Amino acid sequence: MFHLTEKQGKISIHVHPNGSIQVDAPADAQDSEIKEAVLKRARWIVGHVEDANSRLKHILPREYVSGESHYYLGRRYLLKVLPVSGNKQSVKLLRGKLQVESHSPNTGNVRSLLDGWYRSRALDVLCSRLEAVSEAVPWLNDTPSMKLLAMKKQWGSCSATGKIILNPSLVKAPRECIDYVVTHEICHLREHNHSQRFYRELDQLLPNWRSIKGRLDGMAEAILVR
Repeated sequence: MFHLTEKQGKISIHVHPNGSIQVDAPADAQDSEIKEAVLKRARWIVGHVEDANSRLKHILPREYVSGESHYYLGRRYLLKVLPVSGNKQSVKLLRGKLQVESHSPNTGNVRSLLDGWYRSRALDVLCSRLEAVSEAVPWLNDTPSMKLLAMKKQWGSCSATGKIILNPSLVKAPRECIDYVVTHEICHLREHNHSQRFYRELDQLLPNWRSIKGRLDGMAEAILVR
């Protein structure tokens, strides 16, 4: 499902793939203006939230057993869980499968091993993409610092101190989607809200960001399901 956005004057209303609602407004907007904008789009908001909730009903939680599909860099891999003796456990991509060797192949332990593997890969991949994208931004002198933070509703954010915060689950998405999120957050180093100037900057750095964002939003449910 796509992340949908409606603009009501200077106020933007977003319905995320998980059905959550985000309202972006200028710092000088009055509460009454924000309330009026939301009320004017109430039917649109309710309709898309209901669509999101309907889709989510059909997404089953993962059981972390052999045969399940899991993603890495946009490619789907079948999970293969193998019991091993002793304390040596591992996760690796092998012959088109995501293989987990565990001395205790129950749901909790397999999930813990996979989470650790994804976080380790995210640290390497996302650091690399942040560096590569930063080098192409003409007004950046250095690569921003980065932090990984598991988030339920966001792929990334930018702190007031200029640190780029990325969701480790982003490593499950295709590289172009990773680059879009990184570029989006880099733009927040200049514009801390979703103003017209922010989107002009994003358009300059990544002209086709809308189609990439649509692809990422369409994968969000499959990538983020736990």
